[in-house]
Amino acid sequence: MAGIYLHIPFCKQACHYCDFHFSTNRSRQAEMVEALSKELALRSRELNGEVVETIYFGGGTPSLLTKQEIEQLLHQVQEKFTLHPEPEITLEANPDDLDPIKLEEIKASHINRLSIGIQTFDDDRLKFINRAHSREEALACLTNARRVGFDNISADLIYALPPDDLAYWERDLDQLIEFDLEHLSLYGLTIEEKTVFGKWRQKEKLKEVPENTAATQYELAIERMKAAGFQHYEVSNFCKPGFHSRHNTGYWEDKKYLGIGPGAHSYDGTNRGANISNNSKYIQAIEKEELPITIEQLSKTDQLNDFIFTHLRTRKGLNCQTVLLKFGVNVIDDYQYLIDTWLNDKLIELNENTLALTSKGFMIADEITWRLFYDS
Repeated sequence: MAGIYLHIPFCKQACHYCDFHFSTNRSRQAEMVEALSKELALRSRELNGEVVETIYFGGGTPSLLTKQEIEQLLHQVQEKFTLHPEPEITLEANPDDLDPIKLEEIKASHINRLSIGIQTFDDDRLKFINRAHSREEALACLTNARRVGFDNISADLIYALPPDDLAYWERDLDQLIEFDLEHLSLYGLTIEEKTVFGKWRQKEKLKEVPENTAATQYELAIERMKAAGFQHYEVSNFCKPGFHSRHNTGYWEDKKYLGIGPGAHSYDGTNRGANISNNSKYIQAIEKEELPITIEQLSKTDQLNDFIFTHLRTRKGLNCQTVLLKFGVNVIDDYQYLIDTWLNDKLIELNENTLALTSKGFMIADEITWRLFYDS
């Protein structure tokens, strides 16, 4: 099984925290969709006939696409690849795009999963991070998505948004739980250098939320989601039983995926690929039937460390017997002291040959995983 990711590199405006590739100039949107279609055709053999189980429209803001553009891209996938009989087809969307008419169009185009970027229900914070929607629009889009028949809806929230305040986060969680969605993704605010927030931090114009507040907010989310019947199946992701993101789970389970569009990434089981992050150069290359992609050949150690990193992010954890068979190393023997320490601190659990992070361990997942990495 494999996945296809389609990067739609357009947004109405730039969020202050975002460092993904996108443009607010949409004058070439139609050309871009044609180029995406053509790239799908040019790369149709790369999955070697593997069944495509998931299709994911990411961005950028894929909800800016018209119904016809969505259908064009889905038709191309169907024509050029072997598609699973019941694929998961996700569209990322912003609340301000999702009026009832747009939702009906998206539903009619065979999208069966919505991932809605709420980020927060707090109007002051929405303005602070430069989102295009309001609290009212966020509430309306969730209500209307249900009314038109979507039964697999995910929403994103960001915690640790300035100013330092626990109450807004409690209100956000309570509001989201009221909608009884199938899936939630909760992310701590990360400030990247080239973003507006990154520049504000350089100039000392941004006061970040203290780490202890961020940790408290994350712990609170875990408690609230568990009480509401959600499974905490990955560091940042929660789902009702049976509603995990099949596409993202493919990333964490070492499955192949094809990244289409400028800035998109691919993985063939051995190597990673990255498309050029420039809309004009991407379109020009594809029009000449050239692939503007850079391939990174992964060493065996790179593959091993990637395997450790992705699997430890999930509740299923890292099966050390699988690692031994696949890579020839014994993680438990090689890192016995660290593992014993983490077991004692209740950061990890060890069941037979599987290492899994606890909820407490999820809070420092990156620190734990990199300490289990192997040197070349």
